[in-house]
Amino acid sequence: MLPGPVRWLLLALALVCLALGIVGIFLPVLPTVPFVLLAAWAASLSSPRLSRWLDQHPQFGKPLNEWRRHGVVRRRAKWAATVAMAVSATASLVLLGAHWAALLAVACMACVLAWLWRRPEQPAD
Repeated sequence: MLPGPVRWLLLALALVCLALGIVGIFLPVLPTVPFVLLAAWAASLSSPRLSRWLDQHPQFGKPLNEWRRHGVVRRRAKWAATVAMAVSATASLVLLGAHWAALLAVACMACVLAWLWRRPEQPAD
């Protein structure tokens, strides 16, 4: 069992990440999946109730459980992430030009996409 202050900090992290993930559904420059995954991890350590809610949620539950058990990221989620990162990369390059910060962001997105597309798309039975 974690000490009280640590549990409260993790619960706060879970709630903030969940809120950011939900906002990310509507804003293409804010990723949803990483925030929901981080929220699920923090909730699993701090709040059994929130963790259970996430696991049973109609939209978040199945992908979270597939990720936890098998490291699965479905093809639709991969494409959604790819499109969102392409929009973000384009916006960064247009707004910032070939500035080092934009180029660094694009390089990070490319690395994440390379990793993401190597994840399995279905559980191995």
